[in-house]
Amino acid sequence: MGRLAQTEGLTDIQREIVSTVRDFVDKEIIPVATELEHRDEYPTQIVEGLKELGIFGLMIPEEYGGLGESLLTYALCVEEIARGWMSVSGIINTHFIVAYMLKQHGTDEQKEYFLPRMAAGEVRGAFSMSEPGLGSDVSAITTKGVRDGDGYVLTGQKMWLTNGGTSSLVAVLCRTDEGHPEGTAPHKSMTTFLVEKEPGFGEVKPGLTIPGKIDKMGYKGVDTTELILDGLRVPENRVLGGRTGRGFYQMMDGVEVGRVNVAARGCGVAQRAFELGVSYAQQRHTFGKPIAQHQAIQFKLAEMATKVEAAHALMVGAARKKDSGQRNDLEAGMAKYLASEYCKEVVEDAFRIHGGYGFSKEYEIERLYREAPMLLIGEGTAEIQKMIVGRRLLEEYKIQG
Repeated sequence: MGRLAQTEGLTDIQREIVSTVRDFVDKEIIPVATELEHRDEYPTQIVEGLKELGIFGLMIPEEYGGLGESLLTYALCVEEIARGWMSVSGIINTHFIVAYMLKQHGTDEQKEYFLPRMAAGEVRGAFSMSEPGLGSDVSAITTKGVRDGDGYVLTGQKMWLTNGGTSSLVAVLCRTDEGHPEGTAPHKSMTTFLVEKEPGFGEVKPGLTIPGKIDKMGYKGVDTTELILDGLRVPENRVLGGRTGRGFYQMMDGVEVGRVNVAARGCGVAQRAFELGVSYAQQRHTFGKPIAQHQAIQFKLAEMATKVEAAHALMVGAARKKDSGQRNDLEAGMAKYLASEYCKEVVEDAFRIHGGYGFSKEYEIERLYREAPMLLIGEGTAEIQKMIVGRRLLEEYKIQG
């Protein structure tokens, strides 16, 4: 373990958990990640290993069978996992967001029913906000949940579900006009439904179809899908929190911790890119010496290391803010924005250090080069983060009078 991206003030338990995950990544993920990624193969054995480590229940309270750990511990584990293979951290993230939303907003019955099985990794979660035509404009969603007797009927189309096929529980954001008069702000007429389903593709239950995996440039292995709702019946007790009209706030709370997760992923991928770059620079010789001894390469390494360190510090700060019970949308937005941008830049510099070999599928940096761009758009684009940060800064620094 190098000097970069260390975290001060961790407890012995936190250090032990992060160290265990790092060992798992070095032994079980890094040696097979590139091969699995090139085959676009779901990492079943890796996921089973993470289940045994208790990672799926890391932040689920102990009373529900989880480890009851903090967002910081979780983020540091994600950083390590993404250092091995970013797709694996995606499998965990969507599960974790749904578990977090249940913990924070679920009814007692919902928590008792879902959380113990989620902690064990038996039930795996996905969450669904985005739709084909709207991207980051969540308030414009058109998928509807209409009251029908003692339940609701869901109709619409969703996009970009990570774990869409392998999950057995999906938190789906829909528009519900029940009890909300005309003219109600769009974000106040949304509801999160907890949709249970069988893993797989095709019509997985009456009224619910997962068409298949979306073919992507990178972020392979993990299944990213659409979700088509055509008269899906959902019982009343599967409205998250038991009340309609709260869905937007519940989802935004989940996305806030999801943004810390994406920042952690950016930190992990950047760390791995730096490791690959600094190692290759000491092995490759030009003009009679290792390229690491050329000032041009040393400058690159210095810039890369500084970016790794800065992104890590911002990510840790955002996680600690949320753990303290404070609002962290400003810090999470900054961390997600900076970590994803710096990740892209560090990966590109490592790619340049590799020269022609960076373009070869034999070298790991080629995979990282295709993975990094996903972080620029996942959990809200860089532009969305800047909007959030800008608005919050104007609230904080509003001039008086």
